Amino acid sequence: MEYMDIISYKHDGQLHRVWRNVVKLFEDSEITVLINNEVDVIDGDGRKWKTREPAVCYFFKKHWFNVICMLRKENVQYYCNLSSPYVIDKEGLKYIDYDLDIKLFPDGEVLELDRDEYDFNIKYYHYSDKIIKIIDDNMKKLLAMIDKREDPFNNNCVYSWYSKYLDLEQQENKK
Repeated sequence: MEYMDIISYKHDGQLHRVWRNVVKLFEDSEITVLINNEVDVIDGDGRKWKTREPAVCYFFKKHWFNVICMLRKENVQYYCNLSSPYVIDKEGLKYIDYDLDIKLFPDGEVLELDRDEYDFNIKYYHYSDKIIKIIDDNMKKLLAMIDKREDPFNNNCVYSWYSKYLDLEQQENKK
């Protein structure tokens, strides 16, 4: 299996959060799919914690958001970060977190999170009008994908990737 870190930054380049040793499942010209399963997380302030459940993570090269699909006991919860498209280098997969988040619950409820933090950081980090427009446009794209239940916003898609991860893990354990 191929492992890498996910590294998020704030707009000014300050470290926001690192997820250590996440499994890379797939990469093409549009998307990278990763799995984290009880991995170590280090916040920018040095606080350390572990993820509680497996998550299938979708990072897009052209969209300004990423989607974290948390596999709970009986369902999937989707957590979406408005963010820059990612880059991958020798340190890991990197992106800028733009604070604004969307959560999709199993019952279909869509909740916008951290609008106050986003509004504050528009001024604090001096987001340009161009960045603000990109974030607004991508929020609309994201909500349309959720509304239509486009991939990755359907459980079959998420469970299919998770199944591939379990198969890889089983092969790894046989070695």
